[in-house]
Amino acid sequence: MEVNYFKKSIPTVLAMLVFSVVGVYVFYRLLTPEKKLPIYSPIDVNPRLVDASLQHVKKNHKIANFSLIDQNGKQVTQEIFNDKIYVADFFFTRCGTICPIMTTNMAVIQKEFLNDTDVLLLSHSVTPVMDSVPVLKSYAQSNGVVDAKWFLVTGEKKEIYNLARKSYFAVLDEGDGGAQDFIHTEQFILVDKKKRIRGYYDGTDSKDINRLIRDVLILKKEYNK
Repeated sequence: MEVNYFKKSIPTVLAMLVFSVVGVYVFYRLLTPEKKLPIYSPIDVNPRLVDASLQHVKKNHKIANFSLIDQNGKQVTQEIFNDKIYVADFFFTRCGTICPIMTTNMAVIQKEFLNDTDVLLLSHSVTPVMDSVPVLKSYAQSNGVVDAKWFLVTGEKKEIYNLARKSYFAVLDEGDGGAQDFIHTEQFILVDKKKRIRGYYDGTDSKDINRLIRDVLILKKEYNK
């Protein structure tokens, strides 16, 4: 009788165990809401990074439209990034300090999302006169840049500098994009499918690159709901 009773009790014990595990998981999820990335507007950013004309803006900030030229001599506009998540940065090919590290880390991101058509990369030259199309092409080939995934762009200096200062809020210094104006920043900027800024990262810090990769996955999950 005791053996039969024990055998009959096994399904009940297993059911209670499963129920307990499920209950603990549900309780944990209720107490641990999913992380959601912030949406940055000018008012949320260090005022020193924001043009005075935009410091009062509290919402609805989006990256401005642009028209630049990539490493293959092709026009690159905001339309390429419509309905895409992308990571932007500012560099120059002759930089021997932070840019090589940034390029290496951007390549890490490229590898992580190489087959993900939702994610693109956009690197703006801050010395566009020197970084001609052939120079960018050579740099791209030397650093494993994959065309149609990672765009290295040149163009009008004032347009690039306005993007850095008035769209991405990536640099502290002020200027007019003239011949003596120069910006240099390690910032990587995460932009969502609606052209909104969702994160800032140190492009020279491997831990921050890992955080960026995790945040891209969070964004993807946000759009897949």
